[in-house]
Amino acid sequence: MTMHTDEAAESVVLLYTTWPDGAAAEAAAQTLLAERLIACANIFPAGRSVFRWKVEVRTEAETVALFKTSKARAGATRTRLTELHPYEEPCILALPADPGLSAAGFVQWVESETA
Repeated sequence: MTMHTDEAAESVVLLYTTWPDGAAAEAAAQTLLAERLIACANIFPAGRSVFRWKVEVRTEAETVALFKTSKARAGATRTRLTELHPYEEPCILALPADPGLSAAGFVQWVESETA
């Protein structure tokens, strides 16, 4: 099946999340892979987040993780991430994905891994 680039872009969802550390992000990624909710996770080393939480301005180390999933599995993945996440109010944002030139093969891979 050959997809038009616009169709391909609508088939892949990136879920942006932040975690207290790399171990927590990797544990979630391993679970989501085992449950076939994601095709891949990219985990980025700890950075610094500056934010206001319950009136107080805070600066904390956080790890960013991007989870690649299919549009069909995005809702279930978001629900499962919320269950696995240690934060009271986790950041789980769906980002638009434009696979560009790699669209057909990449999208097929994501869809097959999350089937």
